[in-house]
Amino acid sequence: MINSDVLPTPGGSGAPLRIAFLLIPQFSMMAFSAAIEPLRSANRMSERHLFDWRLVSVDGGEVAASNGIGIAAHESLAKLRKTDMLIVCAGLEPAQFGRSHGMHRHLRRLARSGSMIGAISSGSFILADAGLLAGRRCTVHWEYADLFRARHPTLEVSRELYVVDRGVFTCSGGTAALDMMLHFVSEASAPGVAVAVAEQFIHPQIRRREDHQRLEPNPSRSIGSPKLKEIIRLMEGTTAKPPDMRQLADCVGLSARQVERLFREHLRTSPKAFYLNLRLSRARALLRQTINPVIGIALECGFGSTSHFYHAYKREFGVSPTQDRRRSGTSGSSGKTKPRASIAARDSRQRTGDPVRRLASIT
Repeated sequence: MINSDVLPTPGGSGAPLRIAFLLIPQFSMMAFSAAIEPLRSANRMSERHLFDWRLVSVDGGEVAASNGIGIAAHESLAKLRKTDMLIVCAGLEPAQFGRSHGMHRHLRRLARSGSMIGAISSGSFILADAGLLAGRRCTVHWEYADLFRARHPTLEVSRELYVVDRGVFTCSGGTAALDMMLHFVSEASAPGVAVAVAEQFIHPQIRRREDHQRLEPNPSRSIGSPKLKEIIRLMEGTTAKPPDMRQLADCVGLSARQVERLFREHLRTSPKAFYLNLRLSRARALLRQTINPVIGIALECGFGSTSHFYHAYKREFGVSPTQDRRRSGTSGSSGKTKPRASIAARDSRQRTGDPVRRLASIT
């Protein structure tokens, strides 16, 4: 397997850099477009054939994006023999290929042959299931982070936009794919080309890979209290076994009354209400992203009984957990048939100390 993060330089031998996009059903069209369009623009802005790309699917057939639009592939993954880089593009239903041993085998085959292997959005699940992220840092879209950590607890998951680690890369998705590809364009050609591409897309600042996906920390983005930010981080890491406020307060050297005052002053809510909302939000994400039983999700989010979970969930979201799961579905549709406008594919071818561990040490 390739261990280098340095791309081959196109143009030296006259051959462009070959990139294959593996489209997974329900992939994100936004992230896919943000990844492939910089390649086209780089060829145009440099007036050189820097990049070739091909579209690949598991079976070689058309693949529907999460918006219902079908994209035709050039070939199947099994027929792909040589490429400098392969990017797994996924989106909704992140765990749908958890046991796709054939696909995983072909990804490992390409990695052994020297291809850089990467993933966008929930494509990180596929690389992890294939064993390609073992011992490496990685990232995934923030919406799937809890599910990803639960499924792969030994992996080091970052909140960065994208991560490149010894020939394997992962990207959180969305417009972060544009920043990642501009990084690769800069490496494969010159920084000036990447800047020209960014300007072409009215992208005034190329974000660094270490930039976070969301404002930090998300629930307390405007909070000026480091103590309160630390408490929220502790809460986020202990949703399965919620400690009481005194334990949380001890972790940051405050009294329970001081913690209560901080929440009232900065967030206009109580610590208890904030914590409950945090756990319910995680439960909702798990309900919509997994087929785990409701009782299992309730326990994972710190609810001692399904009755308590059902009442709290309905009070917060207006529907029961089972109704919410049924309504949202796994495809994100309301049950109606989605329009599928087939588009022919063209032949051109993102650690500090663990707060949970510190909390556990005092409980």
